[in-house]
Amino acid sequence: MYKELFKWVIDIVSQPGKEWKELSEKEEKGDEFLTRFVYPLIGLITVAAFVGILFRQKEFSVELALKSSIKALMSYFGGFFLAAYFLNELWQGMFKQEKDLKLCQRFVGYSSALMYSLTIILLLLPVSDFFFLRVFLLYTVYIVWEGATPYMKVPDAVRMKFTAIASALIVLLPEIIGRLLFMLMPGLRV
Repeated sequence: MYKELFKWVIDIVSQPGKEWKELSEKEEKGDEFLTRFVYPLIGLITVAAFVGILFRQKEFSVELALKSSIKALMSYFGGFFLAAYFLNELWQGMFKQEKDLKLCQRFVGYSSALMYSLTIILLLLPVSDFFFLRVFLLYTVYIVWEGATPYMKVPDAVRMKFTAIASALIVLLPEIIGRLLFMLMPGLRV
């Protein structure tokens, strides 16, 4: 399962145009996408947040590791579902398309592959030394741009608007949720 997962992530990041065409032809049943792609990646983020405390702290604290993993889980899990929900709502309201939550979930999930991968890496490395890697999140905009037409069937006239909105939702929502958790739940401060 993880071999296929890593292949998908590498293909989406390295050749998004080609991979989006292949994904648009692929038939997905029910929640198969969630159990084979999104949940394992978010699970890896959670484990990386827990294990990352070993590398970033002088003294290992189970409490701190649990707080870090809970914050990561809630941020990325909530960010994924909120981004898919908002994109689905905008899909009908702004882009005049029929609502399709499963399609929006798959699009958000595949588009988030780079963000999830970078998050796993950054959680395992000392943040202060490798903060510049976050710049690569901007590549998510290109991944969304490449997937807008073949996967989501977005007309060229609104492709730029769709790319800007979808990219902002995908990249910013997990960060916003993480900040809200930091402010509202002092016990989760890592």
